[in-house]
Amino acid sequence: MNSILSRAGGRATCGSQARRFPATIGRFDAPADRAIIDGLVHWVEARYAEDLAKRPSKHVYVTTLPASVTAEIDRLRDSPIIRTLIAREVPAGSTIAPMKHTDELYLSHYNKDRGGDQGLFDKHYDGNLRFLASSIVVRALIYLQSDDTYKVVFADSHVEKAFTSYEFGLLDFHRELHWVEGTFNPADRHRLLLKCNYLVTLPGGAAFGRVALAANTAVFYVVKAAMEYSKSPRSPAQIAVGFLCNLFRRLNIIHPALPLVLVAGGLAPLAGAIGYGVSFL
Repeated sequence: MNSILSRAGGRATCGSQARRFPATIGRFDAPADRAIIDGLVHWVEARYAEDLAKRPSKHVYVTTLPASVTAEIDRLRDSPIIRTLIAREVPAGSTIAPMKHTDELYLSHYNKDRGGDQGLFDKHYDGNLRFLASSIVVRALIYLQSDDTYKVVFADSHVEKAFTSYEFGLLDFHRELHWVEGTFNPADRHRLLLKCNYLVTLPGGAAFGRVALAANTAVFYVVKAAMEYSKSPRSPAQIAVGFLCNLFRRLNIIHPALPLVLVAGGLAPLAGAIGYGVSFL
């Protein structure tokens, strides 16, 4: 039987204001689930052998994987244990909807070289939509393979965990400050994860559900594209984007509006210049 290892923090309360989802730790114990995980690890290590030999981390959208592999992943991300743990910490009557179009297979190499993927290990919030009051995005980090040489710190929930194979962590995508502590060792087993996301719409928030889904999807795709482009940067453009990724990450810790203000401050003069030029056409 699947087992629940621990829960942290308090239960979310009903009302119009979203509360932080507390970091929650679980584990797949059922033999059938572990067999699925073992099979996925074997497939990943064969399919991505070349990528695993390189230093940068790699993200692959689950939607791009073969249908047979996706079907096995579905059995994990749709597992009742994950649904139950999420439901226990959100108000009764909330709607839990998988965001499968944003889910990823993650080949993790601890990497701090000022590139876009450094933010995966430094202190960070995954998202910057903490102001959305009608919804919560819960991210599941499902560890297909890992040893205890790295520790994940969930600062807001006061939880620390060195994840090993078959374990998973749930966190609030926008409201949990977290980071990874460890030192890269090429002799360690490959750290292979699934990143699966769930949009929790609180009671009374259905009218804003589509807006929340669109906003979160935009954040996922834009941020991920920038991080992937600038990991282990070599060209001046990659270095510049990597710098911005890390700058925005630090600003987001201070306040989620600061990256938006900075972007708007840069786009406004550009839009003005374009408008001025067009007026002469």
